[in-house]
Amino acid sequence: MKWRKLGIVWNTDGQQAWSRSHAMCPTPFRINESTIRVYVTTLDLQGRGRGTYVDVDAMDPTKVIHVAQTPVLDIGEPGTFDDNGVVPLSVVRASSDAVYMYYAGFEICSRVRYRIFTGLAISHDGGATFTRHQRTPVLDRTDTELYFRCGPHVRKEGGKFRMWYVAGSDWLDLDGKSMPIYDIRYAESLDGIHWPEQGTTVLPITDEDEHGFGRPWMVTRSSAEQELYYSVRRKSFGAYRMGFARSSDGLNWHRADDSFGIDVSDAPFETEAVMYAAVIDVDGKEYCFYNGNGFGRDGFAVAERLA
Repeated sequence: MKWRKLGIVWNTDGQQAWSRSHAMCPTPFRINESTIRVYVTTLDLQGRGRGTYVDVDAMDPTKVIHVAQTPVLDIGEPGTFDDNGVVPLSVVRASSDAVYMYYAGFEICSRVRYRIFTGLAISHDGGATFTRHQRTPVLDRTDTELYFRCGPHVRKEGGKFRMWYVAGSDWLDLDGKSMPIYDIRYAESLDGIHWPEQGTTVLPITDEDEHGFGRPWMVTRSSAEQELYYSVRRKSFGAYRMGFARSSDGLNWHRADDSFGIDVSDAPFETEAVMYAAVIDVDGKEYCFYNGNGFGRDGFAVAERLA
């Protein structure tokens, strides 16, 4: 697999109090023939994320058309699961008049660093504005997925919703810092709202140097060929790098991380890390939106697939 990196697309100008830094987890969603809406998370001075969006030209995704001036999803009420930040991660057309946004909600804790669960917000204007479906998560804590049920990528296929997500119940002490341990799991729902309490592990941690996978993104090539993009966190160098796997059923994955083709480079924004791949097909052309160093500290970038 080969990609041509097109460079940074956008970063916040830091002029608004809710959007001082970063453009994390770019999530592309084609709103019409000419426009890709890229949902991102920007941070305030306390490091709390809010969802917003940037519209780019579908024929030239490096060209910014419009930037939202207000959050499409704000932080939750004090004491809720998302009161310390929200990160939109998957946007799905659920019906002719409803767009579902699945997002990670951050909650700061005292005896563990944080918990992250999955919320749902719904749009009835094509993805311009969203309202929370409920103030509690649609993927809440369970006995087997205690601290993390997050990072969702959702697709609607054959009358059901399919989700690949990150889950875990453990922490690791890494050079004096507590770090989360989580793998990638799979679940299904008939309505996209009610999900099982436990998913099936489809990408387990098998290398003792690894301790987490971030932000899965699934692409269907054919009924017998699927691809999974994700990020891998290792103890040896800390920062995320890209991962890649293939499957014939979306459940049994064969890793081929080295074949992905997007890695760190000499470009200043990606010298240490690349992460959070999100791939979209645009009339036969394929683009991968992603972040580099510092979880999108310098903005989000895009690459075009060549082969």
